[in-house]
Amino acid sequence: MYGLAKSFYFFNMKIIIGYLLLCTLVSCDRQSNDTKNMLARMDSLQRELDSSYRPGLGEFMLGIQVHHAKLWFAGQAGNWPLADFETKEIRESVGDIQAYCKDRPEVASIPVIGPPLDSIDAAVRNKNLAQFKAGFIALTTSCNSCHQATKHGFNVIQVPSTPPFTNQVFQNSAK
Repeated sequence: MYGLAKSFYFFNMKIIIGYLLLCTLVSCDRQSNDTKNMLARMDSLQRELDSSYRPGLGEFMLGIQVHHAKLWFAGQAGNWPLADFETKEIRESVGDIQAYCKDRPEVASIPVIGPPLDSIDAAVRNKNLAQFKAGFIALTTSCNSCHQATKHGFNVIQVPSTPPFTNQVFQNSAK
């Protein structure tokens, strides 16, 4: 009788081990399919991302040009909060250029505007119009130097003479 019980025990153990092995294999196959599906979905998303719209360097530069002009009129009007906002917008655009236009060789030259922006930031903090004007001229000169160095010298930036928008008040309304 003992031998029969022992045989029955080993037979059941073989069935249990076989069942566990089968479950493991099925589970591995399911994970393999899940992984394949996830990788296929990632490839699909990457293709969508690659074909999605990304602003080019020109669009970013156009934005900087608008902020450059608005910065000038804000500083001239002594609207230091607006001037501060516009320098931050220029810096944000520069960061976007460095993030999204890495393939363009011109991007390597863009840090040249950092020191003039720092000077403008100091003028804004000090509410110093003379310092602001000097920093702004340095910024404009840096832009033109960069354009020359990157073979875009045909694109000359100047101190603006007319506000870019007639629907914005540059005077500080908080005064």
